[in-house]
Amino acid sequence: MPKEKIKYHSPKLESILMVENAIKKYSSQYTIYQLWKKIPKKMMYQTYKIILEYLEESSKIIIDKDNIVIWIYDKKNISKILSLGVKLR
Repeated sequence: MPKEKIKYHSPKLESILMVENAIKKYSSQYTIYQLWKKIPKKMMYQTYKIILEYLEESSKIIIDKDNIVIWIYDKKNISKILSLGVKLR
C-alpha cells in the first residue's frame, strides 16, 4: 500500500511548547482565536489548530462549548498516582 501523504507540515517542538505555555498561562480565560492572538510569536492559524488537536487528543487540554481553552494536564497528580504503585502498561 502506498503511504498516505501528509497534507500539512508537522509543527516544531518549539511551537508546541510555546502554545502549551500560553494555554497554561491563560487557561480558562480566552477562546481559541483570542488565545492564538496571545501567543508570543506569530504562527499560522492552521498550525495552531493542529497543535490544539494534538493537545486535546493527548488529554492535556479541553475546549468547552464556548470554545474556551482549558489546561487539564497535571504532572504532579500523575507523579503522585505513580508513587502509590499504580502500574502502567
